[in-house]
Amino acid sequence: MTPDQKIENVIIIGSGPAGLTSAIYTARANLSPLMIEGEESGGQLMTTTEVENFPGFEHGITGPDLIAVMRKQAERFGTRFITRNVTKVDFEQRPFKVWIGDKLHLAKTIIISTGAKAKYLGLPSEKQYANRGVSACATCDGAFFRNQEIGVVGGGDTAMEEAMFLTRFASKVILMHRRDSFRASKIMAERVMQNPKIEIMWNTEVTEVLGDGKSMTGARIKNTVNGEVKELPITGLFLAIGHKPNTELFHGMLDMDETGYLITQPNSTYTKIPGVFAAGDVQDHVYRQAITAAGTGCMAAIDAERWLEGQEA
Repeated sequence: MTPDQKIENVIIIGSGPAGLTSAIYTARANLSPLMIEGEESGGQLMTTTEVENFPGFEHGITGPDLIAVMRKQAERFGTRFITRNVTKVDFEQRPFKVWIGDKLHLAKTIIISTGAKAKYLGLPSEKQYANRGVSACATCDGAFFRNQEIGVVGGGDTAMEEAMFLTRFASKVILMHRRDSFRASKIMAERVMQNPKIEIMWNTEVTEVLGDGKSMTGARIKNTVNGEVKELPITGLFLAIGHKPNTELFHGMLDMDETGYLITQPNSTYTKIPGVFAAGDVQDHVYRQAITAAGTGCMAAIDAERWLEGQEA
């Protein structure tokens, strides 16, 4: 750290809807934010084809287009971008330290918006048909499967919620779980079992997603007890086996829950370190929508701005 090194008002780590919204707000507050957007900038929306539930776009918009519009808006107000990954952080004392390789950046405040990743099964065919039948978000993609037979993989509360939600659109939902009992809460499991549109396949795992090269046409499944293999003629497969927040950088520094989500103080984006804020899917394991991420990005920007004012008063 050199004596004349610039100290940023705010560094935003991550560039999905939470990070970009916090950039728009902090830039308009004259804080001249520096966003380190990462080499895979834009977050989960970059792998989403059609977004139909983001307010303001009556005909829908693709995920990458939505990110591009938000990024231009942040840039217009003076956000600066570095398209590299943060390699190390140190929040022990202020100014906070953020490294990109050997290059050190200093900041008075930090907004963490590094997001989360949906867990996938790890099949090559699953990647091939991502957004062409395979999805990890029922609220995002359910409406594209009206009157079709589709599958859901998982055994927790999320899987139950997704399966129930999908019965609004699909003619039939086949819920596949690799064990013979659910991890889900009793009430959720009972609701699913009582739903006439849901068929449960116990001791079942998906081994391959089948398709015609363009879209998914079925799934190859295997019974985990007797090894029997068969094909299911489903046109959609929803994975509800959890999400993993991108919080490896912050282990040992910030409070996290058992899955790794950052814990923020109630009704705020404050982490346990004053001046460090967290927004979006990195701290939200409940809603996980672009619009709620954007909302907490706005909160983080306002929290950071007010905190800075309090320091300078």
